[in-house]
Amino acid sequence: MDKKKSQLSTAFSAQWKSFLLLSLSLGLMPFVPEPHIWGKLEWLLGGAQGMQAMDWFDFFLHGTPWLLLLVALGLKLGAQVSKSEQEKN
Repeated sequence: MDKKKSQLSTAFSAQWKSFLLLSLSLGLMPFVPEPHIWGKLEWLLGGAQGMQAMDWFDFFLHGTPWLLLLVALGLKLGAQVSKSEQEKN
């Protein structure tokens, strides 16, 4: 089971370039007057007053690529740290 989990983690972390492309495109659109996710984050940090279901859906739609990118990079970094620790031993 641990080997299967490791293979899945490796396959997911290998997709970081795709997640970066998604983050820079879908995650930031529309770009003018400011990136959409930025406006939603400001609204959320301001207390999310008046946010409706469509606004929450929009936040998750534009935020998902960023979340995937962070998870993939975290898994990649964790694998590199684990590999370097194994090489030391």
